[in-house]
Amino acid sequence: MKIIHIAFAIVCLGVVLLASGFLYTVDETEQVIITQFGKPVGDPKTEAGLKFKTPFIQQVNPIDKRILEWDGAPSNMPTKDKLYIAVDLFARWRITDPLQYFLRLRDERSAQSRLDDILGSETRNAVAKHELIEIVRTTKDREPLRDAFLSESDLNTLGGLVPIRKGRALIEEEIFSAAAPKIEVFGIELLDIRFKRINYNESVRPKIYERMISERRQIAERFRSEGNGEAARINGNRERELNRIRSEAYREVEQIRGTADAEATGIYSSAYNQSTKAADFYEFQRTMDMYKSVMETNSTLIMSTSSEAWEYLTSMDPNAEDDEEQ
Repeated sequence: MKIIHIAFAIVCLGVVLLASGFLYTVDETEQVIITQFGKPVGDPKTEAGLKFKTPFIQQVNPIDKRILEWDGAPSNMPTKDKLYIAVDLFARWRITDPLQYFLRLRDERSAQSRLDDILGSETRNAVAKHELIEIVRTTKDREPLRDAFLSESDLNTLGGLVPIRKGRALIEEEIFSAAAPKIEVFGIELLDIRFKRINYNESVRPKIYERMISERRQIAERFRSEGNGEAARINGNRERELNRIRSEAYREVEQIRGTADAEATGIYSSAYNQSTKAADFYEFQRTMDMYKSVMETNSTLIMSTSSEAWEYLTSMDPNAEDDEEQ
């Protein structure tokens, strides 16, 4: 019985090995090339399911049929305006002709290497034919963001924007159109290619930053100059307006004062001209007011004997008050 069990196990193992030599499966994400002594035989197997092959002499070579990714390493390259930039690209591709792919590349690593060569070369050619602004801008119709306070003359002074003829989207299409036929001969369909990152070369980046800082400083200085000019204009207008208000106020005060003095003079005149004694009293009162304005305590006054002020002093009778009291 023991020998029978061992024999049965050996037979089962042989059947499994024989079946595995005859049968293989094709996954939904794969397509298969059958090779015999290293050479492809038959058509590629692209439908998923269980398949048959000749055991031992035929080999199964699975090939991915999903959309695959190519992510190139950043590469330094010059633009048309002689600026070195680091360009980082990515692309999407898939294998559409597995037999041609197998014959010419064999595996995905070889495919990635060939994509590096073709896409890198076409990208370098496209970048060298266009200026930096063309590669940076997405489309030729997109308006760039700019400082609202900058005029066209400021933009020209500070290195204004160059007119856009194509834009990054059309440059990507150029690279795609040039690279797709070269990749197609390997049984690969190029689906898409895009710029992932564009940056200045490390050697020129400090100079670019210095230029940007210098431009910002120029704008700041212009704003300061305009602000100082506006402040001077406002202060000048304020001083001029203040002088005008003071002048008008002074003129109005003088007009009021002159009118009041004229009215007072008229009142005095009508009051003191009613009689000779009233006129003499008015003249006497004005003279006394003059004494108050010119004479102070402990002061000495020198007058001419022919002056009117001296006349009142000499004409005063010290006994007149006693006579009036009597």
